Amino acid sequence: MDILRMIAEERIREAERKGEFDNLPGKGKPLPPDDMAGVPEELRLSYKLLKNAGALPEEMQLRKEMITLGDLIAACHNDNERQKLQRELSAKKLRYQTLMSDRGWTASAAFADYEHKIHDKLTGMD
Repeated sequence: MDILRMIAEERIREAERKGEFDNLPGKGKPLPPDDMAGVPEELRLSYKLLKNAGALPEEMQLRKEMITLGDLIAACHNDNERQKLQRELSAKKLRYQTLMSDRGWTASAAFADYEHKIHDKLTGMD
């Protein structure tokens, strides 16, 4: 692995000498804030791969679906349809709570602090 690192560093130094980094967009500007600042270092790469692939963890997908169902229930005028949507929402809430409990997140102080941020992000209120 060290040989690959040495080769990469040499190519970077060579590109710097040639001036290939001189006119890059954003040069001299601060880097954007890191979205992964709260994610442990060993999980960041896998999270980034999942994010780039458009995949959501099951709990995030459930949260997204729960928000959509809540919006549909609020807009629904048919009582039978509203009851059907409410049952579906209840099932998703139960699955979500089970996931959170199984993963030990409900006992985590960090989760309690961060859960509202997740909700705001999914609902576009951030």
